[in-house]
Amino acid sequence: MTTSPLFQLDGVHFAYESERPVLAGADFVLHATEKVALVGANGAGKTTLFHLMVGLVLPQAGRVIAFGAECRREADFHPVRARTGLLFQDSDDQLFCPTVVEDVAFGPLNQGCSRAQARNLATEALDLVGLSGFEDRVTHKLSGGQKRLVALATILAMKPQVLLLDEPTNGLDRDARARLLRVLDGLPQALVMISHDDDALAALTRRRVTLENGRLSG
Repeated sequence: MTTSPLFQLDGVHFAYESERPVLAGADFVLHATEKVALVGANGAGKTTLFHLMVGLVLPQAGRVIAFGAECRREADFHPVRARTGLLFQDSDDQLFCPTVVEDVAFGPLNQGCSRAQARNLATEALDLVGLSGFEDRVTHKLSGGQKRLVALATILAMKPQVLLLDEPTNGLDRDARARLLRVLDGLPQALVMISHDDDALAALTRRRVTLENGRLSG
């Protein structure tokens, strides 16, 4: 028996300006455990595709089906975001609490965990990304690479089924990058990754799709 996809985009259209479509009939399917590289030129719409998948913007035509349910309105995407970890391209868009542990525990708290459970999940996620002991550090004083790893921990603490990673190795030094790749390579979740780091894509993904002229191929 074939299992249904985690995500399915059928003929999706989206434009910020009507005369300049970003997506023009894009189709995409993601199955459980798949590791996919999403590539394309700068400005092709890769980040917009991620935002459509979790409902940060809504399609102007076509269908977004996530975890077996069609999503048409903002409310339809609430359960999708609980099951999908989106790593933003800029970590400062993801981190807004005073301390590291508050940032990482924020998602589990919103999922209904107790404060003790959320802190345990946060501590576990920080340990996974190599930042054990950073719990009480002030987030905005961290280096860019450290913020990147904290942002990843905020996602992992929520135990998502799908990871959408937008330039995850940006700002990381060699050691932090190597640690990040080890962490991601060991995760069981389905993964879609945007990156200009070809070596990272080769190490972590098994299928490549290209976004060009508003459509996906591959």
